[in-house]
Amino acid sequence: MCSKVQGMKELSPPPLNLRRLYTETMEWEPVLIIISPGADPSQELAELAAETIGRDNYHEISMGQGQADVALAALRECSRNGDWLCLKNLHLVTAWLPLLEKELNVLRPKASFRLWLTAEVHPRFPPILLQSSLKITYEAPPGLKKNLLRTYESWTPEQISKGGNLARAQSLFCLAWFHAVCQERRNYIPQGWTKFYEFSLSDLRAGFEIIDRLFDGGKVFQWEFVHGLLESAIYGGRIDNPSDLRILRSYLEQFFSARLLSSSLSAGQRGKGVGRIFPSQISLPNSCSISVISQLRVLSRSVATGSKFDRELWSNGLSPVLNLWKKLNQGSTLIHQKVEPPTEGQKSPILSFIALEQFNAIRLVQSIHQSLAALSKVIRGTQLLTPEVQKLATALLNQECPVNWQNKWEGPEEPMQYLRAVITRALAIQSWVERASRQALLSDILDLSELFHPDTFLNALRQETARSIGCSMDSLVFLTSWKSPIAQAKLQVKVGGLQLEGCRFDGVHLSENQHDSPSVSAVPTCYMAWAPQGSAAGSADSQESLWLPLYTNSERMKVVTHISLPCGGNPNQWIQTGAALFLKQQ
Repeated sequence: MCSKVQGMKELSPPPLNLRRLYTETMEWEPVLIIISPGADPSQELAELAAETIGRDNYHEISMGQGQADVALAALRECSRNGDWLCLKNLHLVTAWLPLLEKELNVLRPKASFRLWLTAEVHPRFPPILLQSSLKITYEAPPGLKKNLLRTYESWTPEQISKGGNLARAQSLFCLAWFHAVCQERRNYIPQGWTKFYEFSLSDLRAGFEIIDRLFDGGKVFQWEFVHGLLESAIYGGRIDNPSDLRILRSYLEQFFSARLLSSSLSAGQRGKGVGRIFPSQISLPNSCSISVISQLRVLSRSVATGSKFDRELWSNGLSPVLNLWKKLNQGSTLIHQKVEPPTEGQKSPILSFIALEQFNAIRLVQSIHQSLAALSKVIRGTQLLTPEVQKLATALLNQECPVNWQNKWEGPEEPMQYLRAVITRALAIQSWVERASRQALLSDILDLSELFHPDTFLNALRQETARSIGCSMDSLVFLTSWKSPIAQAKLQVKVGGLQLEGCRFDGVHLSENQHDSPSVSAVPTCYMAWAPQGSAAGSADSQESLWLPLYTNSERMKVVTHISLPCGGNPNQWIQTGAALFLKQQ
């Protein structure tokens, strides 16, 4: 119905193929390729040119400073000779584009001449050049099916069936599927990947060459070699998060294995073996949704960036922040409280940590209060505008957390969330101080989300454990238990308030989320301790366990520690769901 109303054959068009596009374009019609991160048509375009007019007749210029005259000279020469020219990254030279328009209007090119242009979306791109060009978008196709179709359109039948080797063709299918999964998981940040990685067709081509060479000459296929290159030099070379690298490694072991493509199976059986991985989707639970937080944050930013002082604009835009801060501090003595810096060498590591945490919390609250008070005075006209207040207002108007706040504590990026988190933790630490004074801290259930630096607390526990048993910190290992206290531990804490995403956990075993399950669920309390290395084996569960990262929040930016959960002997299943633990959101 929607297709008919829109006058379109289908709402989801087939994946872009430059070869087909070339045959359908009119002579002398500039083709503007709108690119996105992780999608670069350069290699595909160069290959098309090599097949069509020869590599020597294809020219490519990356636009930037000092390239304007070079580009115009190349345009005239290619037009005269009937060559192909690609001008890349025009969004970097929008001021020069009117000159390009004038040059295009006077060209009288040969019939074989083609002009290819690439650019990212830019608000100052000249509309006349847009209107006179054939505009296409070049990005990773949405969905696994279209991604696979695009890959197979980029491979010729001869490339796929080279040598008549069925195992080789099946390995290429596994590569295409693996590439599609890597790209598709980017739509589910931070559960699919913790951040956007620019997996591109160049990675796919590199993988193709590896498989092609390994099957050349009937040699024994080396799976470990494929794993190592794809993990360390190609796809994995773009990844800088250990948890993401573990996800990548699990897919490599699943897709590229002798078990999946065993030469001992018949041809029909081997085909079924490959087919089994096809409907596995990308292993993310049904409740996982596409993250749009960052996009919504950008869309909701004020049009005015705060570059100039406007009393009315500042008053309207900043009043919610100022009012929230006033409300958060009602009935609190934090902004006036005096606290002395903790002294060294007089307390245990845990007590020293709590004293330092309290001192830094009060100092942070008072620093924020001073900066917001100065901003309020500028708006009311009782204080002159300073560069510091200007930077503060600019950040807040753009709904960004000021850098000087983040330098004191790396918290939420949204200012109002940041202020709530600061006050919540500053007040909670008062309770930690009180419990520590009556020596009840290690016996109570602790919520690590109440701390500014929960990882430092666990390190203080490590220091105190080493001091109490008279050993070095390096000789201790981190242990966790969900069932009962850790018998081998001299000191331990019981931590509550942890949350799990990607699956569910009842304290005994992991289970899959259902389609109507919440994306994040609570888990039972967990015992944590440090113990000598020799005692670690005795605390291991009878069933296989999986160490999951414990992040400070659901954005998965900072890891506190790793916690062991029983996985039932199938760790890859949970790794690929993007399973991870978080501290309770404050």
